Amino acid sequence: MTTTAGGTGAALLEVPEVGPSAPAGGPPTSGRRIPTTITGDKGALACLVFLAIVVLMAVAAPLITKLSGWGPYQFDSAAINSDLGGVPHGSLGGISGSHWFGVEPQNGRDLFARIVYGARVSITISLSATLLTGILGVVLGMLAGFYRGWVDQVISRLMDFLMAFPALIFMIAILSSLPSGNRPVLLVVVISVFGWPYLARVIRGQTMTLANREFVEAARASGAKDTQVVFREILPNLRGSIVVMTTLAIPGFIGTEAGLSFLGVGVSPPTASWGQMIASSVSWYSVDPMFFAIPGAFLFLTVLSLTVLGDKIRTLIDQGEAA
Repeated sequence: MTTTAGGTGAALLEVPEVGPSAPAGGPPTSGRRIPTTITGDKGALACLVFLAIVVLMAVAAPLITKLSGWGPYQFDSAAINSDLGGVPHGSLGGISGSHWFGVEPQNGRDLFARIVYGARVSITISLSATLLTGILGVVLGMLAGFYRGWVDQVISRLMDFLMAFPALIFMIAILSSLPSGNRPVLLVVVISVFGWPYLARVIRGQTMTLANREFVEAARASGAKDTQVVFREILPNLRGSIVVMTTLAIPGFIGTEAGLSFLGVGVSPPTASWGQMIASSVSWYSVDPMFFAIPGAFLFLTVLSLTVLGDKIRTLIDQGEAA
């Protein structure tokens, strides 16, 4: 069974077109070729290794910071020079055996611990938003494409309504008006509300095409219920589009969380966030560039690695479908 080409979109991202799923019994599926191909590509493998390190940091943050000797909220007044306005002692922002990435100016908090816990925040929010966006986008997109009629009209108008908003501006406005409690959950909800229409629009178009295919008509003729047709016949043929679009959405969500935290409406202090750390480093560029460079490098490399892997997976799926 095959699907048709998809469209565009993931939250705050332009996503290239996604081709149809590989037919059963045909050439080796892209799912089986992906691990082999990625491990054989040095660039993709380097991205995968870096992401594995970031995920390990996020999962094992308490253990890692215990080994390093400093938590994300501990202050080390001995690591900063109060006579010079709180500039870290030593070169490179106070990097030493005690503080592996140096310390924050003025307060002496350990940068390594803040980076590790910042990874936990970024990964948790981006994966949660991807999951919620995926569920909303796939379910609503399939409903609109399968039932059509007034169901399609209602869902399509809702998608048009949400996509007409300048998402980042409205995220800032909404988050600014909400209480600061449980900020990560609010971020996930707000990002997902503005993100699901991009996936839903692609799923809707592909579902409309699949609903007219012979295997779907055969399932209906055999007496299959609508839910059986949708989940047994149509959904499996959407897996390529879903995998590609969700993979490419994750770096966009990480960047969105960092941007909102940078602007002061994301994760609230003292919770560690890479975007928040970059915002705090603005006034210290000239005297302590490492305070900006380290969280900036982790954010850049994480987004870059996810984007490279997403593009690689998209290419492999397209090649498998064309075979």
